[in-house]
Amino acid sequence: MNSSRPYLIRAIHEWISDNGLTPYILVDARVPGVRAPEKYVENGKIILNLSHSAVHGLQINNDWILFSARFDGRKMDVNVPVNAVLAIYARENGRGMVLENGGADGPPPPEDSPPGGRKPHLQVVK
Repeated sequence: MNSSRPYLIRAIHEWISDNGLTPYILVDARVPGVRAPEKYVENGKIILNLSHSAVHGLQINNDWILFSARFDGRKMDVNVPVNAVLAIYARENGRGMVLENGGADGPPPPEDSPPGGRKPHLQVVK
């Protein structure tokens, strides 16, 4: 089966937009293929506004999120691999979805062998 990740991103984006709110994505800027303004990357992550008024030519396909936007008054084409999206949420109330790192759609690893020897945990993104 195809990854559910791009379908979830598209659905949450539409839901947030339909409610008159501003969809933001949290992106792991270290993932190969991410093209975004480095000036706004903090701790390897960048938050991007995906509202229809902030971007032009938004495409969310099964592999990429593509759009152009203005940063510091300059137009830039932004490319984000879908697997680099860590979360999609509404700016105004934080409601949305946190996505697993790497976009894996398989079952989680067994409890006795978490990656990196640490137990998994959730983090609130606002």
